[in-house]
Amino acid sequence: MTLGGRQRIGTVTNVNDPNNAWVNMEPHWLLIECLLQGTYGIRKKHRKYLPQEPRELDEAYDNRLLRSTLAPFYVRIERMLAGMLTRKPVRLNDVSDVITEQLFDVDLQGNDLNVWTYETARKCVRYGHVGVLVDAPAAGQNGRPYWVAYTPRDILGWRAEQQEGKQVLTQLRLAEDVVVPDGLYGEKQVQQVRVLTPGAYEIHQKDVKGDFRIVDEGRTSLSKIPFSVAYANRTGLFESTPPLADIAELNLKAYQVQSDLDNQLHISAVPMLAFYGFPQSAEEVSAGPGEAIAFPADGRAEYIEPSGNSFQAQFQRLEQIAGQINELGLAAVLGQKLSAETAEAKRIDRSQGDSAMMVVAQNMQDMIDNCLVFHAEYMQEANAGSCLVNRDFLGQRLEPQEIQALLQLYTAGTITQKTLLDQLAAGEVLGDEFDVEEELEATEAGGLLDKEPEPQVIDEQQMPEERPNAELEN
Repeated sequence: MTLGGRQRIGTVTNVNDPNNAWVNMEPHWLLIECLLQGTYGIRKKHRKYLPQEPRELDEAYDNRLLRSTLAPFYVRIERMLAGMLTRKPVRLNDVSDVITEQLFDVDLQGNDLNVWTYETARKCVRYGHVGVLVDAPAAGQNGRPYWVAYTPRDILGWRAEQQEGKQVLTQLRLAEDVVVPDGLYGEKQVQQVRVLTPGAYEIHQKDVKGDFRIVDEGRTSLSKIPFSVAYANRTGLFESTPPLADIAELNLKAYQVQSDLDNQLHISAVPMLAFYGFPQSAEEVSAGPGEAIAFPADGRAEYIEPSGNSFQAQFQRLEQIAGQINELGLAAVLGQKLSAETAEAKRIDRSQGDSAMMVVAQNMQDMIDNCLVFHAEYMQEANAGSCLVNRDFLGQRLEPQEIQALLQLYTAGTITQKTLLDQLAAGEVLGDEFDVEEELEATEAGGLLDKEPEPQVIDEQQMPEERPNAELEN
């Protein structure tokens, strides 16, 4: 949502005016936001993303536009990366039962923490960063906290100061769209701006004249702005660039090349009938199974169709673009190449590529931890707890021989039961819902924790018949 349009430097005067950092970041979002809308969205942009060729008739261009479709390369990679962060559920540590129960509907929209993390991670990867407000009813009102994610497009402006060695927000402006009743049965969408300061808030709504007026204000129960940010490609405070911008550009290139190829295939699909040696003064000629044409002595007719040699170059170009997208999406971000290479090279590339996803995972984890702190302060809970966001992006299940080796180490007393269970859980041998600490408590209660099997004592008097056989064997 754009409120107030682009502003010149130093002209941020209205509450809905975005600041200069927002203006500088906004051009990087346009193509990505268009790609998210698929074929329908990119067709609406017409000539912006599919140029009209010189001397191409408007009717011919419109027909070509309708035949052009967008391959969802970017959308799939964005979903894949966000899905890798939530491939395993977010683990909560020392979070109270009350807050844990509320996190099953963390945004009051029916989404639990894992679904909410997936959608928030998509926004983080899409724009370069994402912000989360832990909102709650005004001081003195009943209700519970809930988490709301804001994209950089919604974060219009901010102010921060250095306090006690750390940066603290002193003002934040957030753009929102709300649906309000309209008439007896209808509804309408209204633009508003939420202005937050430590311990207070204001709601400015757009009226029929286009001006923003304060419709609500009050105090909050916290003395700080409960807002946290996670970055995927940070360039400054609340500033970033989309990490998948190159993939978005290649997706656009694939759309344009595919449009050219489809148009050429459409035109060349029907052969053209050509006449040779036929008088130019002849009137319109028709041909069909029930008709005959009289030709001069040296005249003839034949169908002309292209050889198709140029089409192969177009197909190869599309394959090349798809390969570049895969390389950027998998190798550059995840460190996994699709070509054959040595194991050592794979380890090096993966360590470099995983670092990008590790940064996103760590930022998402820190953001959720901050939100848990805000949530606990609203609920007046002494301990906020913490979380663990998945870092095992590709999933490598332990092999049977590796499991056997761990069991042998445990049996020999080299490792503890906790180490064994931790390794089995990390190796995806145990289920996602398996809790190591609960299992240790249960086995300890049953007297099984780290209990070594006692050696068996054989009473020779109880085995009189087996002794002679043993002596004969010796």
